[in-house]
Amino acid sequence: MAFTRKRQREQQLQLYSRERFSLLLLNLEEYYFEQHTAHHIQHKGSQKERKIRGSLKICSKSVIFEPDAISQPIIKIPLRDCIKIGKHGENEANRHFAKYVTVYFIKEHNIVAPYKIERGTMEYVFELDVSGKVEDVVETLLQLHRASCLDKLGDQTAMITAILQSRLARTSFDKNRFQSVSEKLHMECKAEMVTPLVTNPGHACVTDTTLYFQPLNGYPKPVVQIMLQDIRRIYKRRHGLMPLGLEVFCTEDDLCSDIYLKFYERQDRDDLYFYIATYLEHHVPERTAEGYTLQWQRGLLSNYQYLLHLNSLADRSCSDLSQYPVFPWVIGDYSSSELDLSNPETFRDLSKPVGALNQERLERLLTRYQEMPEPRFMYGSHYSSPGYVLFYLVRIAPEYMLCLQNGRFDNADRMFNSIAETWKNCLDGATDFKELIPEFYGDDVSFLVNSLKLDLGKRQGGQLVNDVELPPWARSPEDFLQKSRAALESEHVSEHLHEWIDLVFGYKQQGRDAVGAHNVFHPLTYEGGVDLNSIEDPDEKVAMLTQILEFGQTPRQLFVTPHPRRITPKFKSLSQPSSYNASTADSPVSPGEESFEDLTEESRTLAWNSTLKMFSKESRMLQRSISFSNMALSSCLLLPGDATVISSSWDNNIYFYSIAFGRRQDTLMGHDDAVSKICWHDNRLYSASWDSTVKVWSGVPAEMPCARKQHFELLAELEHDVSVDTISLNAAGTLLASGTKEGTVTIWDLTTATLLHQIPCHEGTVGDSAFSPDSRHVLSTGADSHLNVIDVQTGMLISSLTADEPQRCFLWDGNSVVSGSQSGELLVWDLLGGRVSKRIQGHAGAVTCMWMNEQCSNVITGGEDRQIMFWKLQY
Repeated sequence: MAFTRKRQREQQLQLYSRERFSLLLLNLEEYYFEQHTAHHIQHKGSQKERKIRGSLKICSKSVIFEPDAISQPIIKIPLRDCIKIGKHGENEANRHFAKYVTVYFIKEHNIVAPYKIERGTMEYVFELDVSGKVEDVVETLLQLHRASCLDKLGDQTAMITAILQSRLARTSFDKNRFQSVSEKLHMECKAEMVTPLVTNPGHACVTDTTLYFQPLNGYPKPVVQIMLQDIRRIYKRRHGLMPLGLEVFCTEDDLCSDIYLKFYERQDRDDLYFYIATYLEHHVPERTAEGYTLQWQRGLLSNYQYLLHLNSLADRSCSDLSQYPVFPWVIGDYSSSELDLSNPETFRDLSKPVGALNQERLERLLTRYQEMPEPRFMYGSHYSSPGYVLFYLVRIAPEYMLCLQNGRFDNADRMFNSIAETWKNCLDGATDFKELIPEFYGDDVSFLVNSLKLDLGKRQGGQLVNDVELPPWARSPEDFLQKSRAALESEHVSEHLHEWIDLVFGYKQQGRDAVGAHNVFHPLTYEGGVDLNSIEDPDEKVAMLTQILEFGQTPRQLFVTPHPRRITPKFKSLSQPSSYNASTADSPVSPGEESFEDLTEESRTLAWNSTLKMFSKESRMLQRSISFSNMALSSCLLLPGDATVISSSWDNNIYFYSIAFGRRQDTLMGHDDAVSKICWHDNRLYSASWDSTVKVWSGVPAEMPCARKQHFELLAELEHDVSVDTISLNAAGTLLASGTKEGTVTIWDLTTATLLHQIPCHEGTVGDSAFSPDSRHVLSTGADSHLNVIDVQTGMLISSLTADEPQRCFLWDGNSVVSGSQSGELLVWDLLGGRVSKRIQGHAGAVTCMWMNEQCSNVITGGEDRQIMFWKLQY
């Protein structure tokens, strides 16, 4: 479960160590500056005088004393309520005192409970262990007290910010914290580490091996460090609707990051991101929504996994409760004794936002909307906010709720008491439009069970708030989560999930389509809804930021056109493919004795799974299996010398794999979208991409496992109007033919990087292209089932043949053409006669790739049936 894993990681950072103090004891937007070992002097000057040893924390808006003895409560004293601060007596140089009118007592006996409050004139005396620091502490407290007592909130924030920036300017990252004396510092800047509800200021720096963050206050530990080689994902984030965040993950699929940093300057954020991407050898770049969509459509990602990825791409993070991942209500029946997932009536209508599910309520909201002055909105509250997240998670995150609500739990009758009651209120409530969180579809039931034995109050009927009441069809919390997950992955939800994605992440999120879908929220919740930098009035700016953080934020829009439906079942049956048994004795192409199938259990996976596999022709066995990322590989080739394999991927990268050393030796990150095809000639790499470019690179990958990453030199960039799906080179490497998704074949002169001809010759995507051995002609196939021959010198279409179905790939030896069809057939073409001379049944699914040796004597084909076949040409 996302929030539980986040807390476990915070525990590793000692946020939940033996110390009872945590940043959650601070107010929102408050900073913890420093601490001093001290004694609290009780009953000063009387026979009952006693000293309680502990730690005195100086914060921007309060003083917090944490006694060593857990039986004693933590004392929190707001500076704004202080009457007087000063040294205590002339002869007691190590003591300072303060008079207050409001004091909070927290976690007595280490029990998490609502804060106890005392009001009245009280004097507190603290004795520091180091007497020489009293004057500095008193001076600091007086300065912070002046800031807290300013009338305007904007002035308070400005003065506290100035104090913070002054402290940061007087310090820098302690280089003695480097793991090695040989580390080279590349960048250092001021930043804040973000955790739910609170941030911690300090210094971030990156070396050639490690990312560091050193908190200004040394809390929760003197330095946080992450090895660059461990990083798997890194995302630029918006924080408070500002592009200032950076989130780093050391896992591939976990929703919770290892560190989330917020910067004061956007340039610092961008520079740090650049350095990490540059010096990280195994860096995995940001994924695209389109790439994940393709995987989801084909059933390679579950609905749950896909929603997690979309949330992450849309700036949702479990480190930021104002942008916590959002999931939909999918079940609409919480009263039946059995849950029937085959009945459409069991499910919520995913084409409508929660606020539009009740027609009667919607009509009232629309009436108000039409009468409202600009800027108008339909819903006065959001579907995801810190309050809603903690409403669901209060049983495992009570301290967060107390932090958000000034030391109080919510009214017992407004707590998360029942699944059915919560759903009913979302349908009928005048201001309740909340969706769910990932925990409802995970496997950790702790948020449904009061395992901490918290005193959450009594309801009006007298019953205590304890575990969450489950619907009748759930036998236990575990059963509830299992059935909820089954509903999310059900056929009905799979067929309609794209409609909800349109509302939350897609084209119905904003504009006229949002109005038509009754999906309009307050303008401050949208990215770009307000420019905080343009607001000059400090009070208005602080109020605006507070509203943004507490009200909730709409995810970043990922799609501007209707989201596609899911086109395949959730899981495909990966049964053993049948053996090839077609008789081709009279064919010019016949299968050789070496034909083989996927014979090992390990290799029974779809080609979409991003795995590069190497087979032995002699043993017919799988020799190597290498996974580069979690996205599909699009093409691969073997470099001269048979020592290195290059693979391109939908994750925008090109990977170099050393056969000799059995490891990935290089990664080229040169495109902004999926790489569709690669070619190699004379130490030059040619890469085609969906980012509408073909790029020419110069460089030879490193051959030693210890070698540094090569920086490939970009020699040329061939611009196209749309995605490029295929490329091919002539024998001399002087000409390149590219095919696009809109059916255009373009011929380029590589010696000058200029366009020679642009021929729109297909309706639909160009599937494959190749030059004739003499470079005089280009042959192309397309989704329109045509085979077109183009004259290179004139750019004219000189011949066009039509097949019964699309031909996915082909080979051309100058005389004959052998093509692989959508149905799995191999077709031998007579180009001069304009006909198919032979048909050979080859694969049980589409033929996806073909290869022929230089002697034109052997052919290898691969198909969607997961078979690789060897053929011998017979003339």
